[in-house]
Amino acid sequence: MTNHAVRLEGVTKTFGSHTAVRDLDLAIPEGSIYGFIGPNGSGKTTTIRMILRIFFPDRGRIEVLGQAEGKCADDRVGYLPEERGLYRRMKVRDLLQYYARLKGFRDCDSEITWWLKRLGAEDWSSRKIESLSKGMSQKVQFVASVIARPQLLILDEPFSGLDPVNLELLREAIQEVRSRGTTIIFSTHEMDVAERMCERVFMIHNGNKVLDGTVAEIQRRYPADEVRIRFAEGEKAPQFISGVEAIETRGPFLHMKLKSGEHADDVLKHLATTTRMEHFELLRPSLHNIFIRIAGPVAAPSESKTAAV
Repeated sequence: MTNHAVRLEGVTKTFGSHTAVRDLDLAIPEGSIYGFIGPNGSGKTTTIRMILRIFFPDRGRIEVLGQAEGKCADDRVGYLPEERGLYRRMKVRDLLQYYARLKGFRDCDSEITWWLKRLGAEDWSSRKIESLSKGMSQKVQFVASVIARPQLLILDEPFSGLDPVNLELLREAIQEVRSRGTTIIFSTHEMDVAERMCERVFMIHNGNKVLDGTVAEIQRRYPADEVRIRFAEGEKAPQFISGVEAIETRGPFLHMKLKSGEHADDVLKHLATTTRMEHFELLRPSLHNIFIRIAGPVAAPSESKTAAV
């Protein structure tokens, strides 16, 4: 039987006449990386703050690390907020010692040294926070959130503003934390990151849970309605292809969006009789495309009320 680090049952939170979260059920397995996605104003941040016990629900039950009651400053929980905040005049090591000791981890110097070296920041140990670049500050804030070896770690947009090298470094560090048994809630607007890193994904929209499952489970609920094609050298796509709604060039490939009810094999038969191809692939919808379908401005009302997997 799966043990859960976090469980929400029938949780509702309102602010005045606005319902931010409505009848939410959610179970996050221990040791997993669980993605939280949703557009701005969807209820995602409110859900995170209820898990952190910054807010309390109007109705329902929230259990965190086996407890339904507790303080927002739980020593077993680490948090990297989207809005970064560090004491700018403190030195890096002093600041990390301060955060570790706030969580009851007093013998923390070796852990601090290990993390600074792991993230390529060991030479910055005696620098003041105000002298750091944005990327280096972000790495220090990440270390502050994990320095006390939390059982539950909540990361809100951890890759925001990072260059590709530092993004990859931090991605590997998150996997390192997970390998120690920490459960990670990973909140992001970057669907490709969620698809790559998270075992399960939860999406909230207008306060309602609309997706909850593995990426593969979620993708299976949506039709495979796009094909990727590369024509042989010198060949061009026909001007009209029956069953194709839209065509987009992406590097050496053409991506063709199929009309509703059309099948990829019919497109393949048509192209095979009119031109030469080197590549033809039926694509499952990406998490990005599913997100747009649900939360985009032209999303149908039925899409935004989809039941969870």
